[in-house]
Amino acid sequence: MFVLESYPWAVVFCVITMLCWGSWANTQKLARKGWRFELFYWDYTIGVLLLTVILGLTLGSSGAVGRSFIPDLQQASHSSIYSALLGGAIFNLANILLVAAIDIAGMSVAFPVGIGLALVLGVLVNYRANPVGNATLLFAGVLLIVLAIILDATAYRRLAGGAAGVSTKGLVLSVACGILMGFFYRFVAASMYPDFGQPETGKMGPYAAVFVFAVGIFLSNFVLNTFIMRKPFVGTPVTFGDYFKGGFTTHLTGILGGLIWGIGMSFNIIASGRAGFAISYGLGQGATMIAAFWGVFIWKEFRTAPAGTTKLIGAMFACFLIGLALIIVARLS
Repeated sequence: MFVLESYPWAVVFCVITMLCWGSWANTQKLARKGWRFELFYWDYTIGVLLLTVILGLTLGSSGAVGRSFIPDLQQASHSSIYSALLGGAIFNLANILLVAAIDIAGMSVAFPVGIGLALVLGVLVNYRANPVGNATLLFAGVLLIVLAIILDATAYRRLAGGAAGVSTKGLVLSVACGILMGFFYRFVAASMYPDFGQPETGKMGPYAAVFVFAVGIFLSNFVLNTFIMRKPFVGTPVTFGDYFKGGFTTHLTGILGGLIWGIGMSFNIIASGRAGFAISYGLGQGATMIAAFWGVFIWKEFRTAPAGTTKLIGAMFACFLIGLALIIVARLS
């Protein structure tokens, strides 16, 4: 299978993750007007699963390092498979809450609060299990991310004309998403052998693990998303009949969103072989900065904010950039 041989390339892959994870949600905005996120999300999960199959049968089945995709799946232990499936289910619930928060509060709020919190928890949990990198630099970077979250939340409260009930719901959903999102990665990592060049019996390589993870997302969606369709956070219930009323372009937009996110997840897992799980996850979750950029500069979500809010947004970006730089350097120290 294809693996990375150097840390600089691992950083490049994490930057690609950052771009993918911070940009996929734009496809929801590009879908048909009025297309509910509960319906969009079915196509998204299909896109994630499709991408992991494609990468498994191509990059995961080429080269002489490790086990190929299919043999790797065949030898995986039940505990490894269950761990990756559980990671997919936890992620799915967290991501449904994230998409709901985006729908209510906007990308420039949902991502910094939800994914920023997930970054903090995810780095702590994964570093404890696999302590790779300089802890001082790593956690200094994490603290700057926390400051960026606080700055973003402060900027959000300054928005003019927002309904208090809606803003509170959006923030609560973002926090719940962040807590769950901070733990899913550890279950995927636990199903894998850390050195991709040294396969372990029963454990999976990156391509098999991320595929099983995607299966967990897809299967859990029949429970989680079906429930949300009947009891939505916002608006009236939707049905499977509504889903099949969507046109080809509408469904393709959701699948595209899943493909984009799936590339990010796959590249992040591949990068973890050189960067370590904590650093790889932490760098990937720099997606918060990318998403905030889209929300602030492209979708103009802060256009009605009072004077002085732009300074808070600028400080938020600065904290994110410095924090991410410290996380990168942590592996080199």
